[in-house]
Amino acid sequence: MTPAPGWYPDPHAPHLERWWDGTAWTEHRRAPGTPGGPVPPSPGGFGGRTRMIALTAATAVLVAAVVTGTVLLGGDGDPESRTGPATAPSAPAPDGTGPAPPGTPSESASGPSAGDPDIVEDQLNGVTFPLLDGWVRPEHVSQDDVVMTTPGTHDCPGEGSVCRHGLVVSRTVTASDETSPRLLAEEDVSEAAEDAFEEDALDRKPYGGIESHQVVESGPVAVAGRAGYFVRWRVTTGEGPGGYVQSLVFPSTAGTGAPIVVRYVFEAGDGAPPLADMDRITRGIRAAGGADPGGGVGNSLAPAPRSTPDTP
Repeated sequence: MTPAPGWYPDPHAPHLERWWDGTAWTEHRRAPGTPGGPVPPSPGGFGGRTRMIALTAATAVLVAAVVTGTVLLGGDGDPESRTGPATAPSAPAPDGTGPAPPGTPSESASGPSAGDPDIVEDQLNGVTFPLLDGWVRPEHVSQDDVVMTTPGTHDCPGEGSVCRHGLVVSRTVTASDETSPRLLAEEDVSEAAEDAFEEDALDRKPYGGIESHQVVESGPVAVAGRAGYFVRWRVTTGEGPGGYVQSLVFPSTAGTGAPIVVRYVFEAGDGAPPLADMDRITRGIRAAGGADPGGGVGNSLAPAPRSTPDTP
């Protein structure tokens, strides 16, 4: 059961509150303790990248103070890596008071599955992922919605500080009204490549920028009993051996069945995870809290209700 629509602490920015529409997080945020009860925000468009809504000058000063305090007091000396987010704290509670309602999205997009250390649960999207050998839960990473990474970091081949050999990201598609897994995957993979191998948030090029790409595989895939689609690119970069990105899109098994996009980012070369891990992780995705047949490339499972298979 998902929580009712309302304002809850933002799982990725606990100093702010974020609007939960009953099925997914929106891009509407506010300062905690803003007068008035939870009122649905005015409709508005938002892009694939996170955008902060405008705050008053006083609130901006408060937020800056909170962030500064966090940096000064909460750091552990580890550099922040290029490829992925730290676990966001605190389970949401309506308007910041009282216990969190049952089923409220918890600390981050990923968390341990009850009773199984080899499973990572994306509680917001209602799916679980297998935690394969060579993968760990995200720590000291800067991207939102990362569910797992390869352990440790290394010096980036180009500009910047540190990079990771691999990561997996899971998020709800909110920037488009499109519902076709194929069209969404084909559209997302280019953005995934740019986010991973082009410029970082400081306009540096950790891999020397993208020189070219090649589609190495694509097609329909059954994921957690739903009909999805994936597109995989081989990316050639200006520095280092380059890598691979894959965008996998399938309807959520919870709520309204909104599309979920899972991004796989693997470096190539020494220390990189085997490319077959993309398929292994895909086959192991399950609906949270219930048994389902899973899936994988080549499976011909019929889609669940509210899902329409794509024509290859």
